Amino acid sequence: MTTTTTAPRPVRRAVRLLLAAAVLLSAALGTLLAGAAPAAAHAALLASDPADGAVVATAPAEVTLTFSEKIAVGDDSIRVLEPSGKRADTDEIRELGTGGGVVYGVTLHPGLPDGTYTVAWQGVSADSHPVAGAFTFSIGAPSQTTVALPAQEAGGGLVGTLYDLARYAAYAGFTVLAGGGAFVLLCWRRGAAERPVQRLVVRGWITATAATLVMLLLRAPYTGGGGLADVFDLAALGDVLDTKTGAALVSRLLLLGAAALFVAVLFGAYARASAEGADGAQGPAAQDGPGTDARRDLTFGLAMGGGVLAAGIAGTWALSEHASTGIQPGVAMPVDVLHLLAVAAWLGGLAALLTALYRTPSIEREAVRRFSTVAFASVAVLAATGLYQSWRQVGSWSALTGTRYGQLLLVKVALVAVLVAVAWFSRRWTQRLTDPRPGTGAKGTAGKGAGKGTPGKTSGKGGRSGGAAAGDGTPPAEARRAAQLERQRAAVAAAARKRVRDADAERSGLRRSVLVEAGVAAVLLAVTTALTSTEPGRTQEAAAASGVQAAPAAPAGPTEVELPFDTGGEGGEGTVRLTLDPARAGSNEMHVWAVTPDGKPLDAPELKVSFTLKAKEIGPLPITPDRLSAGHWSAGSVQIPMPGDWQIKVTVRTSDIDQTTVDETIEIG
Repeated sequence: MTTTTTAPRPVRRAVRLLLAAAVLLSAALGTLLAGAAPAAAHAALLASDPADGAVVATAPAEVTLTFSEKIAVGDDSIRVLEPSGKRADTDEIRELGTGGGVVYGVTLHPGLPDGTYTVAWQGVSADSHPVAGAFTFSIGAPSQTTVALPAQEAGGGLVGTLYDLARYAAYAGFTVLAGGGAFVLLCWRRGAAERPVQRLVVRGWITATAATLVMLLLRAPYTGGGGLADVFDLAALGDVLDTKTGAALVSRLLLLGAAALFVAVLFGAYARASAEGADGAQGPAAQDGPGTDARRDLTFGLAMGGGVLAAGIAGTWALSEHASTGIQPGVAMPVDVLHLLAVAAWLGGLAALLTALYRTPSIEREAVRRFSTVAFASVAVLAATGLYQSWRQVGSWSALTGTRYGQLLLVKVALVAVLVAVAWFSRRWTQRLTDPRPGTGAKGTAGKGAGKGTPGKTSGKGGRSGGAAAGDGTPPAEARRAAQLERQRAAVAAAARKRVRDADAERSGLRRSVLVEAGVAAVLLAVTTALTSTEPGRTQEAAAASGVQAAPAAPAGPTEVELPFDTGGEGGEGTVRLTLDPARAGSNEMHVWAVTPDGKPLDAPELKVSFTLKAKEIGPLPITPDRLSAGHWSAGSVQIPMPGDWQIKVTVRTSDIDQTTVDETIEIG
């Protein structure tokens, strides 16, 4: 929510300390990579030698690939395969230089036969995401190839899905952990003693820790294109620990371990101190009285320690993902840390507020107004840091609308606008909010009889709970009856408190509004997670401008098109059906059928086909298929030099003077 109500001085001081600690730590982390040369987030293949689809007279000594940034490569990161599928390279990858990009080369065996060769590559870009692709070139002349690359690329399949889910869970857990802790310290100190709030923050810690551990175990198969069985490969896990992303995940686990101590103190000593100091008081009055200085010192220590821990955990993302690469990494990483902290303070605090409104007997009006102040500051930080990140990752208006990253960013902006609009309604409910009447707070009761039978207090003839009474010689039947009555009284008291809470129209309206905010926030967090694994628009446009586009590793499969035609003469109407198998670069089998409008074979005197790749100014490549039967033609070895959107033109002649040409564009992988 975004009201501009002035927060009390201790809250403002704690906010300043939290932000100062975040800036100092994230700036220190940012200097680690500030001296690195600028690189595009998500590595892109800029060029290759031989080029994609090229036909060379003699076998080259090596194959080189030029990427937009340095990638992590292994022994099998670049493979050159003969038409038969046999390895044509020596399995020795060398980094050759950085002229116009980072160049990697692999040496070929001497005496290679003529034919079409497949180059398959995969690696991990500097922003931690796997990249892969394939292309072909020919020696002497194109030929048929039997190479079948694996259908699952790095980062895909079940492993990729699980890794993405763990990535989302890690973000969500951190948001709830950091935002819930900030909500208690800055807005509602009495909330440290509330069980529902405690459970929310602890579950956030468990989620973040478990998700980070899962990401660490899945990292090797995620980047290498392996299966779930590779999770137990200790050698691969050791290799992951030597990478920047592995170090970031381990650092996150260590920081989460320290955060466990923070949570223990927050809901232990701090909760007891706040309860003793408040003694039922609400608002600023709870801050006065004996022990105030000690409580303030404890609040100050927790705010400083929690701020440093939150900034450190956020820094593990900044150090290993988009912010650590591209232009201005020394500025981008601290900005990314601030962005993540603002998200946590807003959305995590929103989750804590929703829990307080639905699961606790009451929450003071002043606590809600304090959160409004924190949320307003968070939105301001998000707007400033988000604008910078958008410029850095998108770079142009065309990339904003013409790339998947830009489109996801527009969706994120729209969701933020919706969230702010809903927060405006929450703000109106907050202004109408009044504090609960005496007797309906956390320590009071609500309704008649609600004060009886409170758990932990005297009840019944024995003066204690049923279990204790049984230990003093009370018959078991009476002990069970006493315990049952105790539970009934507690249920009646809880129901009475809930009726009083739900009868408050202002609080009911605020709960509904905050619930809508939380729903939109969950979707917003999912879109944000998707953005972290999407190639930035600036990089995507740079790769497109280079004119190199790697082919998909998996075969595209057969393609079929139907083209109606009319030559203008008698009996000149019909339909051409053309199939191309496997519809990928290299050798393909083509069949063409011509039928009349009533489905009978049309035995045209002449039929010709051509292929044109306009994007690369290749073609037309003419094909004259052989007639197999009436209305059926075939060509057994149609050579497509490279993938892309190819225009197919079919020329049909039905008489000496009646002829027409129809065309269709198909994608060839």
